[in-house]
Amino acid sequence: MRTTGDFDAADFAAKEIERLKTELEGKRVLCAISGGVDSTVAAVLVNRAVGERLTCIFVDHGLMRKDEGDEVMAMLKEQFNLNVKRVNAADRFLTKLKGVTDPEQKRKIVGAEFVAVFEEEAARLDNQDYLLQGTIYPDILESGVGDNAVVKSHHNVGGLPEDMNLELCEPLKYLYKNEVRLVGAALGIQDFVVNRQPFPGPGLAVRCLGEVREDKLVLIRESDAIVREEFKNAGLDKTVWQYFALLPNLKSVGVVEGKRTYCHTIAVRAVLTVDAMTCDFAKIPYDVLETISRRIVTEVPGVNRVVYDITTKPPSTIEWE
Repeated sequence: MRTTGDFDAADFAAKEIERLKTELEGKRVLCAISGGVDSTVAAVLVNRAVGERLTCIFVDHGLMRKDEGDEVMAMLKEQFNLNVKRVNAADRFLTKLKGVTDPEQKRKIVGAEFVAVFEEEAARLDNQDYLLQGTIYPDILESGVGDNAVVKSHHNVGGLPEDMNLELCEPLKYLYKNEVRLVGAALGIQDFVVNRQPFPGPGLAVRCLGEVREDKLVLIRESDAIVREEFKNAGLDKTVWQYFALLPNLKSVGVVEGKRTYCHTIAVRAVLTVDAMTCDFAKIPYDVLETISRRIVTEVPGVNRVVYDITTKPPSTIEWE
């Protein structure tokens, strides 16, 4: 159950590892790893408890940020020496998402396909007993578990299909994001991983409003890379909790080299928060926003306008979908 009071990350990690040693004794564990903070901390935690009996599967759904798939694999294998298998399923996910515009439907499709990939991979491995997921407390609350209203569905909430013959292991499910980061630091995970940008389970599918297509994903990846680079250049990557680019599926008239254009708009979102349950928009210096805007409209073909989201949570959420 969720506890209150001061949180001691080192104490939590030590006790959880001991608990997992008992619960998972002699068991083999599959890990649904994304390379994000939650799944990485969960994997390292369980790896300390079961060692080589943990197998990590990284489902590359083609909905990640620029170059992120390669970075994830390098991080997990080289720095943490985890047993990781990469499954390239980009075409499969895009096919399932073709023509879909409703955000809840997108989330459910990505979640269902995510589980389907795991069912197939699990069938290729002998004697697997548990599926490890990096579910955290806000995921449970926002998915409408118990008396909570559904804000948005999370693919790692709600259990597993009956035909997937695995038990569920969720060691972080009563922790907030800031607590997960503290646990990661207590486990010795490097700062650039512990403080890695949060990223939604459905990936860029929920940062691409309207139908998800590869040409639109390219615009988001390239724009997002610019946003992250300029935040780092300005030193804002250490103070702003989350920042990213998204595609509102909105086109507008513009002028490039004296000629009329009708191109996409990119929105930039940057927020300050502690636990991800509430947030305020970050007051970014105008010169940084100016540089980001100028670079995106100059360097990313197909974009002629950049806007900045200045809405708090609530009434909005951090992601647009």
